[in-house]
Amino acid sequence: MPRRTLDSLVTEVASELMGVDASTMVAATERVLALLIEYFDVDFSYLRHTDRDRRATVLVAEWPRRVEVPDPDPLQTIYFEDADSVFKALEHATEPFLITSADIDYQATIRRATGIPNVTSAAVPLLSRGESTGVLGFIKAGDRAWSTRELNVLKAIAALFAQLQARVVAEERLRYIADHDDLTGLANRRALLKYMEERLQAGSPGPVAAFFLDLDRLKALNDFLGHTAGDNFIRTLSARLREHLDPADMIARLGGDEFVIVPAKPMDAVAAELEATRMQQLIGRRVTVGGESVSRGASVGVAVGSPGETTVADVLRRADHALLSAKSRGGNGVAVFTDAMRAEFELQDDVELNLRGAVADGSLVLHYQPEVDLRTGRIVALEALVRWQHPTRGLLPPGAFVQVAEATNLAGELGRWVIRTACAQFAQWRRHGLASNVVIRINVSPVQLVSLDFVENIEDILRRHDIDGSSVCLEITEHVVVQDLARTKVTLRGLKRMGVQIAIDDFGTGYSSLSHLKALPVDAVKIDRGFVQRLGANPDDLAIVKSIVGLAGSFGLGVVGEGVETAVAARTLVGLGCYRAQGFLIARPLPADEVEAHLAAGRIPLDLELPGMSRAPKV
Repeated sequence: MPRRTLDSLVTEVASELMGVDASTMVAATERVLALLIEYFDVDFSYLRHTDRDRRATVLVAEWPRRVEVPDPDPLQTIYFEDADSVFKALEHATEPFLITSADIDYQATIRRATGIPNVTSAAVPLLSRGESTGVLGFIKAGDRAWSTRELNVLKAIAALFAQLQARVVAEERLRYIADHDDLTGLANRRALLKYMEERLQAGSPGPVAAFFLDLDRLKALNDFLGHTAGDNFIRTLSARLREHLDPADMIARLGGDEFVIVPAKPMDAVAAELEATRMQQLIGRRVTVGGESVSRGASVGVAVGSPGETTVADVLRRADHALLSAKSRGGNGVAVFTDAMRAEFELQDDVELNLRGAVADGSLVLHYQPEVDLRTGRIVALEALVRWQHPTRGLLPPGAFVQVAEATNLAGELGRWVIRTACAQFAQWRRHGLASNVVIRINVSPVQLVSLDFVENIEDILRRHDIDGSSVCLEITEHVVVQDLARTKVTLRGLKRMGVQIAIDDFGTGYSSLSHLKALPVDAVKIDRGFVQRLGANPDDLAIVKSIVGLAGSFGLGVVGEGVETAVAARTLVGLGCYRAQGFLIARPLPADEVEAHLAAGRIPLDLELPGMSRAPKV
C-alpha cells in the first residue's frame, strides 16, 4: 500500500469526521488520532477543548488510551490558573508551538499521566473566529523535529476539529434549548416526559411521586409590578427550588406559573405530602422584585405512580386533578390524589367527551318539580330541571354536567335545548287543558344571559308555541347579576317587554346583589335551599330567611322557599309570610308524564297542621 501524502492525510481526516455528532465524536476522534500517530511516528496524541466558563482545558480523546489512569487524572481537566507554563499558554494560543525536554514542569505532568519520560511535543490550536477553542497535541519520547509543511497540515486538520467542535456545540445548544425552559433554565415539558418515561419503566425503583405546582394569583403581581418583575419573581423561585431540592430531582417549568417536580428518590403518598408541604412553604417566602418585597402562595397537587404499572400520562393527569382540587379549596394548599378524586374526574372527563352528543341524540330529558302554595297545596309553578340519561352511568343530575357544559362552551347550546323543550312540553299541557294557571320556571346560564340574541330567541320560542310571556319565569343566580350588571339590565328589560317574569335563584348566597334588587326588573327571589333546610334547627338561618322575606316584601317581590324537606321548615316559612315553596316534602322532580297527574288534580295534598288554615283535600 503506497504511503499517504500530507494532502491525502487531510482528505482522509475530513472524510472520517464528516457526519460525526456528539454521540460519535470521541470514537471518531480516536480513529483520527491513531491515524496521525501512525503517519507522524509519535507515541501519544490527544484532543482538548477549552471551557471558557471554567477557564480550563478538558481532555476529549487520547490515543492510545492509557492503561493505568491516575485518580484523579491530572490530564482530564486542567485549570489554566493552576497549570504549568505550557498548559497556561494553551488558553490563548493561536499558532502551533513546540515543547522541548527543557520544559521541566510540563515533563513532570506528562510523565505522571502517561509514564513517558523526556518528551518533545507539538501543540496545534483549534481556532474559531480567531480565538483558541482547544488544542490538538502530539507527544514523542525523545526528540522530534517538525517541518513547516507538517505543521501547516496539522493546522488544517486542527481546523477540521474546530469545525466539528463548533457543530457539536451548536447541536448541544439546540438540544439544550429543546429540553429547557428559556426563562428559568429548568427542564421543559419535553425533558420532563422523557425523564418520567425512564422512571416509570418496569423494574425501576418506586413509587414515583410527582408534584404539580401552581402559583396563586401571579396575575395580580404582573398587573401591579409589570411582567418583567413577574418574570424575575419566577426566576428567583426557580433558583430557590434548584438550591433547596436534591440536585438529582427533576424540576420542570411547563410555562406561565406551572411547575412539575419529580423527586429522584422513591416516595410514597405520605412522604410526598410532607415534601409538598415543605415545597409550598419554600415558595411562600418573600422575594424582592421591582423594589417591592412580595410573596405568592402556591397550590400543589400530588400523585404517586408505580413503575411498570402507571403511565406518565396517568401520573401527570392525577397530579393535575389534585392541583385543581387544591385550588378549588381556595388555593395555597396541598392535595393528594385519591380514589374519590379519581371517580370525580373520570365522571368529568366522561361528561366532557360525551355531552355534546347528548344534546343532539335525545339522551337529555327534563324533569319538573312542582312549586305550591303551602296553605292550600295548589300548584302554582313547575321548575324544569335537566337530566342526562347517560348510557353507562344512568340518570345524571344537572350538578354532574352543567359546570362542565359551562367550562366547555356548551352551556349556551344546552340552555337553548332546555328552553325549547320546556316550552314545547308546557304548550302541550296547555293544549290538553292542564297547567292553565301554572308558571313554567326555567334556569338560565350566564352564557345565555349575556348573548346578544337571547331576548330574540325567547320571543321566537314563545311565539312558536303560542305561550304568553307572563306564564314563563326565567331564573338567574345572584352571581350572574353581579358579574355583568349593565348587560343583565339590558337583557332583563327586553324580557320584561314580553311580560316574561324574572326570579333570582339561590338567593342569600351572594353579597353584592341586595343593592341591585331595586334597579333590576325582578319579580321574585328564591331563598337558597341551604337556609331553608335547617329552619327549625338553626337560629342563624331563621334570621337570614326572615330578613330575606322582609326585604322581598319591602321591594314588592314574590318570595319562594327552596329545599323544603320537613314540615317544620314548611310551617316556619308560612309563619314568616313565605307561602310558596318547593322541595322533597312536597314533590321530587318528576318526569313529564308523572307530573300530569298532579296537574290534573291542580294541587298536592299536604298535612302541615297550620293553625287557622284549611288543609288541602286529599286526592
